Amino acid sequence: MSLSEALARASNKPAGKRPYFLDDREVERVLAITMAVAQELAVARERVDTLERLLEAKGVVARDEIERFQPTADQAAERGLWMQEYLTRVLRIVQQEAEAIDANAAGDLYSEEVAVEVSRVEA
Repeated sequence: MSLSEALARASNKPAGKRPYFLDDREVERVLAITMAVAQELAVARERVDTLERLLEAKGVVARDEIERFQPTADQAAERGLWMQEYLTRVLRIVQQEAEAIDANAAGDLYSEEVAVEVSRVEA
């Protein structure tokens, strides 16, 4: 998978306008970013803990060996790609807001706005 494909996949979003629940959009943005990071970290931490425990229990590798690991150039490149995908997911709200501004500047309507316009015409 190419970098552009991976980044596009990581920034998938549902159709329609993003709902906001707090009065301050800036606070909402920071909260969304923080929660995305928290979610990613919680899942990763659980998986790493599971792997370390299984590997150590089976005598495959000790936890201190994991701490001393040095990745090869290819492994480092793969990690770099993952990091780009991750940051794209974490900062998704910023990207989506920028896209919404661009869409509004171009005169595009959100699906909710189209529904309102159609209902007015039919009424």
